[in-house]
Order: sequence, then C-alpha cells, then structure tokens
Amino acid sequence: MKIQPTLILFAIFVVALAILPVCLSFTGNANLLMPHFWGMFAYITGLTFLVVIAILFTQKINPENYAQVFLAGTTFKILACLAFMVIFLLKNKVEKGVFAGNFFYLYFLNTAFEVYVLLRNLRNQNLK
Repeated sequence: MKIQPTLILFAIFVVALAILPVCLSFTGNANLLMPHFWGMFAYITGLTFLVVIAILFTQKINPENYAQVFLAGTTFKILACLAFMVIFLLKNKVEKGVFAGNFFYLYFLNTAFEVYVLLRNLRNQNLK
C-alpha cells in the first residue's frame, strides 16, 4: 500500500472528526465540549498519525513485523492516552461525563481508523 493515499484518507478523517465539535461550538452547545478539547484532539490525533506512519513504513521495510508494530503502536497509544488523561484530570477541573464523552469520542474513532488501515493493508496483502 502506498503511503500518500493513506495520508490523504487520514486528513479527510481528521476533518470529518472535527466537524461535530465545531458544529457544537457554533450552535451554542459548547457546554458539551470540555475546556482544552482541541488540545486533547491534537494529542490523540497526533498519536494516531504516528502509529499509522509506523505501520505504513514497517509494511514497506519489513512486512513480517507488521502485526507486531500495529500491536506495539496501539499499546503505546493507549498508555500515552491514559497518562494524558491522568495528568489532565489532576491539573484541570472538568465535568466527568463531558470529559468521558469527549475522550471516548476521540479515542475510539481514532482507534477505528487504525483498524481500518490495518484491515485495508491486510486485504491488499491477500490479493498478491
């Protein structure tokens, strides 16, 4: 799989992921977004970007280690997100329900994109 089409898909995914929070901000429902939402958005999206890049480069360089890099990247991402969550909650007072909703919205949709990239790459390997 080529890297450029996946990066274009990632950019489209990020824009699609940002549409709902932007709409909430403009319609007066900003209370459904926690303070510093866009910082968390950038952090989780950046981690997803790093994992996707690592997966794509590993597939190009050494396809045998593809699954291990995916698992290692996903494990790193969940640990980094948990560390971020602990530090964020210790430093800021936020409503727990809003924080949980925002966090899981970002984390699970980004993880779904990673799995999509994994399945798309595995499908391409089976066609060879």
